[in-house]
Amino acid sequence: MFDIFKIAVRNLSRYRRRTLLTLLLIVIGMLAVLLFMSVTGSFKSMMVGQITDSVLGHLEVHRKGYVASIDNLPLNLNLKPDAMAKVEEALKQLDTVQTWSPRVKFGGMYSNFSETTAIRINGVDPDREAATVPLLPGRITEGRKDGPLVAKGEILIPVLLARGMKSQVGDTVVLVATNRDGSVNGKTFVVRGVIEGISGPGGRDGYIHIDDARELLRMKEAEVSEIAIRLKNPAQLDRTAARLQQALEGQTNKEGKPLLEVHTWADLSPFANLARMIDVMTVFIKIVLVSIVLVSVMNVMVMAVYERIREIGTIAAIGTPPGRILSLFLSEGLLLGLIGTALGTLVSLAVIYALNVWKIHFVFGQQQELVLAPQIGVLEVATIAAMVVGVALLASLQPAWKASRLDPIDALRHV
Repeated sequence: MFDIFKIAVRNLSRYRRRTLLTLLLIVIGMLAVLLFMSVTGSFKSMMVGQITDSVLGHLEVHRKGYVASIDNLPLNLNLKPDAMAKVEEALKQLDTVQTWSPRVKFGGMYSNFSETTAIRINGVDPDREAATVPLLPGRITEGRKDGPLVAKGEILIPVLLARGMKSQVGDTVVLVATNRDGSVNGKTFVVRGVIEGISGPGGRDGYIHIDDARELLRMKEAEVSEIAIRLKNPAQLDRTAARLQQALEGQTNKEGKPLLEVHTWADLSPFANLARMIDVMTVFIKIVLVSIVLVSVMNVMVMAVYERIREIGTIAAIGTPPGRILSLFLSEGLLLGLIGTALGTLVSLAVIYALNVWKIHFVFGQQQELVLAPQIGVLEVATIAAMVVGVALLASLQPAWKASRLDPIDALRHV
């Protein structure tokens, strides 16, 4: 077998220009795929991290039907204290859960005593919310960033309202909201800070203390709209969601249907569609790579067989079995795949390393600068490498089979 590889190396070196061109095509294909996967994978991970660590958390628990009506922030679909206790009991049993935060969400009106506009309010427990979405404090662009996220009597207002209503840190404002019973209630707050939206200044979400939210809505019980959950390892998202949903199935409504629903961040964020689009694009890029390798290697092997017909006839005439001739040409295709894969991997890793040294900076939103750090896993590199080598071997099969089946007499007569 070693002799066959030695002959294959010699044959490839005889047609140096064609071999180098084929290797170059394989290297370019691998570079394109691995670089695309590393950059898009890094972008996807970074954006998912921004969404889960700044706003949503990894999982959320709602009363059934709440998410379907989430644009209206319905107060009649809040979780009661007994349901909240059951959820917390289930969360304590899951070793994959790091922390969770209860929230009260509702729509209201924001007034600076001269103008009024709509606002979405998140009533949160400051410490638990900061632990569940740790990037949230970093979105505060004006005001104090030390201490609790927000204290009683204070409000964090979105950039949109701060600019449109000319509200500043320290101003006194009024929140007006309609509670579940239909009565209108108001409460004054002091602006603690201005918070930037996750996708720029278009957000209308403000934050107050959860006790203030319940007081403003005149809740008789400690209800919550949702429970946001942070996991120790985001890779366990689907498994944890399934386990939690199973643990909560015992909670039913009057009709005997499940009372609670578990939603992942992908169920709640439109960015999930973009993430799926990135995955589809990656599949198409891999198909392009397969096509490049298939066409280039098959072209080399077809030309090798055509140009060496008399040579094949000679070695067949002296008694070389067809299987050995087949192995010879398959070895040439395999060597092209192995060498091209090795060179392509080295070049790709070098480029990815360079992009981590000279980092790519871009602004997300208005002021938030993000750094793109492309990375790729060993398994992904091994998968692409195996695919390239396999396709190179497959592309060599038809020309090799044709060479092994040539009639020695006809081959020797070939001009």
